[in-house]
Amino acid sequence: MKINKGKTIVLLAGTVLTAMSLHAGAFRASASVGLADSVKTETTAMDKSNSVVDEVIWVVGDEPILKSEVEIMRLQSEAEGMKWDGNPECILPEQIAVQKLFLHQAALDSIEVTESEISQGIEQQINYWISLPQIGSKEKLEEFQHKSMAQIRQDLHDDYKNRQLVQKMQEKLVSDVKVSPAEVREYFRKLPVDSIPMIPTTVEVEILTQTPRVEPEEVNRIKNQLRDYTDRVTKGETSFATLARLYSEDTGSARQGGELGYMGRGMLDPAFAAAAFNLTDPKKVSKVVESEFGYHIIQLVDRRGDKVNCRHILLKPHVSMASVDAAKERLDSIGKDIKKGKFTFEDATAYLSDDKDTKNNHGLLVNSSENSRTSRFKMKDLPTEVARVVETMKVGEISMPFQMVNARGKVVCAIVKLKGRVPEHRATITEDFQAMRDIVTAKRRMEIIHDWVVKKVKETYVRINPRYKDCKFQYEGWIK
Repeated sequence: MKINKGKTIVLLAGTVLTAMSLHAGAFRASASVGLADSVKTETTAMDKSNSVVDEVIWVVGDEPILKSEVEIMRLQSEAEGMKWDGNPECILPEQIAVQKLFLHQAALDSIEVTESEISQGIEQQINYWISLPQIGSKEKLEEFQHKSMAQIRQDLHDDYKNRQLVQKMQEKLVSDVKVSPAEVREYFRKLPVDSIPMIPTTVEVEILTQTPRVEPEEVNRIKNQLRDYTDRVTKGETSFATLARLYSEDTGSARQGGELGYMGRGMLDPAFAAAAFNLTDPKKVSKVVESEFGYHIIQLVDRRGDKVNCRHILLKPHVSMASVDAAKERLDSIGKDIKKGKFTFEDATAYLSDDKDTKNNHGLLVNSSENSRTSRFKMKDLPTEVARVVETMKVGEISMPFQMVNARGKVVCAIVKLKGRVPEHRATITEDFQAMRDIVTAKRRMEIIHDWVVKKVKETYVRINPRYKDCKFQYEGWIK
C-alpha cells in the first residue's frame, strides 16, 4: 500500500493554500460531517434578517464575488474552528479572489482534472467520513447530511475539481524549484536555536492485508447486470450514456454519461486500458472487464494518437460480512503464528499479503510525494484506520485484525506492525535533513507563489467595494 502525500503545494498550508482548499458552497476535505446543514440554517437566518439578500462586493477579471460566498465561507470556517490572523471580512474575499486567479490561469494553460481523479477523490472523502466513529455507515452519513449519497457526491464534485485545478496550477508554477544541501545547511545555520522547527512524532508501519472474498453469486450478479446493459444498448432501447448516468458507480464520470476524457494507457488500470485501446467501433460495447476497482463495460468515444476517450459503467461487488469476518480470522491466525515465532511479520507479507505495493518491501508503508519518498509518517499522514490502531501500539507490537478501505476504494482487512517510532524533537541536520529540506523548499515555493499572485493582480481588472479600501491584504495591488 503506497501512500501519497498531498502534492507539492500542500506544504504551503497557512498561506495561499489555506484559501485554495476552501470554496464557498461546498465542504472542505476535512469539514465536519454536519457542516452543510448548519451553514444552510445560519445562512437562511442571515438572509431573513437582511433586506438585501446578496450583492457583488468584488470583481476579479470578469468573475464576481458575492457577499453570500464570503458569508458561507465564514460560516464553514467557523464551524471547523478556524481562527483568523486579522479581519475575516478582509481575509475571506481575498482568498476567494486568489482562487479565481489560479482557476483562470489553469483554464488558459489547459490544465485538466479527469472525472476519474474527481471520482476517486470524492470516494476517499466519503470513505473517510464513514470511517469516523460517530458515522460508521453510508446510511448514517445520509442521516447526518439529510441528503442521499448521490446528492452528497454531487455537492462535493465542483469543489474537489476546483481544488485540484488550483493545486495543479500551483504545482506547475513551482515544478522547477530545487534546493541544494548547501542551501539547506546555510538556512538553518542562520536560524536562532529557539526558531529551529520541532519535528512531530513519526512512525514506520508494516502492513499485511487480506482482501475479503467476493461470493461467486455476487460476481455473477454484477456481470449479468452489465451484460443486460450491453443488450439494451445493442438493441437500441437506450444509450450507453444514459445507463452510465443512472447506474455507474464511478460517480464522477457518471455525471458525464460515463465519459472519462482523453487518457493515455498509463493513466488507466492495465486490464481496463487493454480493453479500451482494443475498441475500434464506437457503436460496440466491450465484454465485461475486471479491474482493481470492480467490473466495467466500455464504449469507445474517440481516439487521438496515443490517447483514448471512452465511456464506461462501473459496478462494484458487495462484500458480505461473512467474507470480512473470514478475512479477519485468517489474519488473526497469521498474527498468532508470527507471535509464536513460526515466521516473521516481514516474511509473512511476502507470501500472504494481498497488498501488491508493500508485499515485496517487507510490508513497509511508503510515504511518497513528488519530491521525497520515505518510510516515516506523521500520524496525520497515515490512513485514518491505520493511525487509529497504531496510536496506542508499542514498537514491535502486532495489531489485531481490522477493516479499512484502501486507496482503490476496496474493502480490505489488515494487521499492522509498528516498526519504529521517533518522538517529537527539535530538528537536527543529521537526523532530519529531508524534513529540513522540505521546509526550505516550501519557503522557496511560497515566495514564488506570492510573487506570481502579486504580478497577476497587477495584470487583472479588479473592482472592489469601497468599504474594503482600508483592509490589510496579504497581497499588494488589489486597490488600484
